[in-house]
Amino acid sequence: MPTLEWIGKEKVINHHQEVPFRVLERQYSYDSNGQVEADNGSENMIIHGDNLEALKALLPRYEGKIKCIYIDPPYNTGNENWVYNDNVNDPKIKKWLGEVVGKEGEDLTRHDKWLCMMYPRLKLLQKLLSDDGVIFISIDDTECANLKLICDEIFGSNCFVSNISWQRTYSMRNDAKGIPAEVEHVMVYSKSINWQPKKLARTESMDSKYKNPDNDPRGDWRNIVASAPNAATHQGMVYAIQNPVTGEYSYPPQGRCWSLGQDQMLYAMCKWCEYELRDLKDYEERANICNVPVADIRRDVMAITVKEGLSVARQKALTLYKAGPLPEFFFSKNGTGTLSRKAYLQQMGGRPVTNLWNFDETGHTDEASRLLKTIFGGTAVFETPKPPRLIERILQIASEPDSIVLDSFAGSGTTGHAVLNMNKADGGKRKFILVEMGDYAESITAERVKRVIRGYGTGKNEKEGTGGDFSYYELGEPLLIGENLNEAVGTEKIREYVWYTETKQPFVPKDCDNPYYLGKHNDTGYYFYYEKQRITMLDYDFLSTVTEKTDSTVIYADRCSISEDKLIQMGIVFKKIPRDISKI
Repeated sequence: MPTLEWIGKEKVINHHQEVPFRVLERQYSYDSNGQVEADNGSENMIIHGDNLEALKALLPRYEGKIKCIYIDPPYNTGNENWVYNDNVNDPKIKKWLGEVVGKEGEDLTRHDKWLCMMYPRLKLLQKLLSDDGVIFISIDDTECANLKLICDEIFGSNCFVSNISWQRTYSMRNDAKGIPAEVEHVMVYSKSINWQPKKLARTESMDSKYKNPDNDPRGDWRNIVASAPNAATHQGMVYAIQNPVTGEYSYPPQGRCWSLGQDQMLYAMCKWCEYELRDLKDYEERANICNVPVADIRRDVMAITVKEGLSVARQKALTLYKAGPLPEFFFSKNGTGTLSRKAYLQQMGGRPVTNLWNFDETGHTDEASRLLKTIFGGTAVFETPKPPRLIERILQIASEPDSIVLDSFAGSGTTGHAVLNMNKADGGKRKFILVEMGDYAESITAERVKRVIRGYGTGKNEKEGTGGDFSYYELGEPLLIGENLNEAVGTEKIREYVWYTETKQPFVPKDCDNPYYLGKHNDTGYYFYYEKQRITMLDYDFLSTVTEKTDSTVIYADRCSISEDKLIQMGIVFKKIPRDISKI
């Protein structure tokens, strides 16, 4: 598979592994009653900080748990006049490039810088996706091709789902130069191959094509072709069917076969009159349809023919055409047309999702800007918001009512707004995680979500609140300083980190008599025998407290007084806690 090379790539392809785990420090919580210091237990999160470090901080709890990710990263157009710098010259990104890529970062083009910035973040996002999860990435033409290539590398080209064209505007200026951009891209990748989106609700226009002219008790229907593709590989479904009205033999169109197996089709045609199988020796006709040499056509495929006299069959058929209802398979035009099939409205699923999303269904940029001004009392606080309807479309096709939705380039908070709208509309319990590195994370991102929860606007623009809640976080201390645990971090956060490094599973505190027990994974029990102010010893006294029955046991402690041979005999692995015990 072709891969993209750029200056600095070798420094960032594994950089996500070197990013330190940091603690997420809750600052306050918010719900419809307002802001409180106490933890309200909300699973919705708004995180202020470098999204690379924030994504790493989310791994211990959320790796493989995120059903739907939407991101709207910088488009790298070079425009630096926006509140959200749409350019990799953002001071924080420049600082990061200097630290990670080194002096080469000073000489990179903006495309190289953009790729250096995006690659490790996409690597972490891929880890956070659940096996049935999917990521949607907004982008424009500037970096679209580059984004496709690095996503192929990170997610796998066989996990590419679509490049959606979103109609971002509803009108064009008459003085626009060149070929103005009417659409932006939404690149879609799944965690696993063969991901399928949910279908959309059907429209009145779609349903209006279904009628019931013959009073069929199964309801409204429309006629569709009775054939399917790939005649050459389905020769047993290529045969003649005799028309009971005209007596003529009908075959599938060139290159196609009938949509049912012969036994099923014989049963279907017997709804008109008596039919039987008969060998017409029509090898040339069937070979022509299958586009194979006559010598290669199957000789055992017979025709479906009228069994009783044609005049009797015709009378039965014409009576049925007049009285109705018609069987599922019928010859159109009262028996003089082609073989057709009924498609019943009640059997139709929803509307398939295509790669063209029109503004009338998914919103446009002007709508998004007007909405944000309404939320903030007429002030334009953000120049490039996305409309909630765009994110709601994504949630409709890619989330469940209890899914976790992540946006690590949260901007003005549209994703949080969309999740709250959806939950209110269908009673769902979707959770959102928003990450924003900009200084406006609280003043715009979190403030918007607050106003959506409690309601906003006045007069005809007044909008009732959605309800809901969230907690606001800052990035805190790193869990490690060098190779040692940072003992300024709370014990529970350290336990969560140790469990994750061992199992790659979210940590759930266990109700156990032994306070050092972390849990069991793959029939191995894990213990973290740690005390902040004293050195711990793995000895026989501690082993007497290990009561969980497992095939093997991993025990962290500062020291161990039991011989290695004895530990092996008992199926115990001792691991030394990485900390500077000289400070105790």
